[in-house]
Amino acid sequence: MNLCVLGAQWGDEGKGKIVDLLTPRFSIVARYQGGHNAGHTVYVRGQKFVLHLVPSGILHPGVTCLIGNGVVVDPHALFAELDELARLGIGVDGRLLVSDKAHLILSYHRELDLLAEARRGERRIGTTSRGIGPAYEDKIARRGIRIGDLADQSADGPLVGAVRDNVEGRNRLIGNADLKWEDVVSDLRGVWTRLKPLVADVSLYLHQAMAEGRAVMFEGAQGTLLDIDHGTYPYVTSSNGTTGGVLTGLGVGPRAVDQVMGVAKAYTTRVGEGPLPTELHGAMGERLRETGQEYGASTGRPRRCGWYDAVAVRYAARVNGLDSLAITKLDVLDGLDELHVCTAYRCGDTVLREMPGDVAQLAACEPVYESIAGWQEPTKGLTSYDALPAAAQRYIRKLEETSGVPASIISTGSDREHTIIR
Repeated sequence: MNLCVLGAQWGDEGKGKIVDLLTPRFSIVARYQGGHNAGHTVYVRGQKFVLHLVPSGILHPGVTCLIGNGVVVDPHALFAELDELARLGIGVDGRLLVSDKAHLILSYHRELDLLAEARRGERRIGTTSRGIGPAYEDKIARRGIRIGDLADQSADGPLVGAVRDNVEGRNRLIGNADLKWEDVVSDLRGVWTRLKPLVADVSLYLHQAMAEGRAVMFEGAQGTLLDIDHGTYPYVTSSNGTTGGVLTGLGVGPRAVDQVMGVAKAYTTRVGEGPLPTELHGAMGERLRETGQEYGASTGRPRRCGWYDAVAVRYAARVNGLDSLAITKLDVLDGLDELHVCTAYRCGDTVLREMPGDVAQLAACEPVYESIAGWQEPTKGLTSYDALPAAAQRYIRKLEETSGVPASIISTGSDREHTIIR
């Protein structure tokens, strides 16, 4: 069985832990979109690993990890990640392949990202300013540099011409000429030397592997509400983190995906700008942030926190075809007397039970809550559903009922072993 694991909220749901947990059941873990703006944090016996481009399955020996054509790759960020893994004793030789069709993030993309965000002023998106958006812009504008393009670095080849045109365009836009295209080309020569052994036709590799009966897990980054098409546009990322991104981002057909699991926190968080209907601004929001250590794995930015939004998760279930949920960070709610679950939005005199497409309307909505009793007993580290406090079990049932999806995994702590599998 092939499984897609993706975010059912605004990202940062704990996908890294879930992918790592399930990896022993699979031969291949394949990342299909996003860039190094993603941060997947995994704890193994107390040791912390933060992954950005490399799929979370890399921590398991014998598992092959793939970076698909739908990912945009900053080669120096990838090399730094590989160096850190090596320092921590994780070897990737022969276990990591990168698509020759994946687009590169180059130095001018980061500059253009910073410039674009500054120009937006109060309408800023809240990007990580790591060049992700501009790299995808170049891809869609058909002026991007793909990894496979690095194979031909001749003076009159297409790579040199494309880099020259892009750098000159950057210089005109920024208003200076301090970036030399020759320097970018020189850097790419060194990049190709190290990257070449990892480069493969990932689509073909997957086709052959699945024909041999090898099981694949497809790993998403960000979350459904940050999807470029289905998220809270324009406060979104630049790629498709929903199920459809698997097909275009890896070059597989729709029948390759057998099941889809959405990952959702037992509450809600968001990094960056844009509407968050259940956001809590007072002491309770701060309590969730500090207890849950809600700070971005990639940027360290504090996350905005709020109660569980079942409207958002129902929407994620619909656009992704979710078969199950993995509920994470249940233990963060330990000790609270009362919890709230958002089951609808009130917009003026109208009550909405489905996610509105207009971001301005969503920003004007107020959450409609159902209250449920909390629990005082600790859930941290529990591995049996029956061992959960009765009130925690009722809360899980409430999330399943209001979201319309069964919870097959419940995370009760950061470590791999702190998990209930139903």
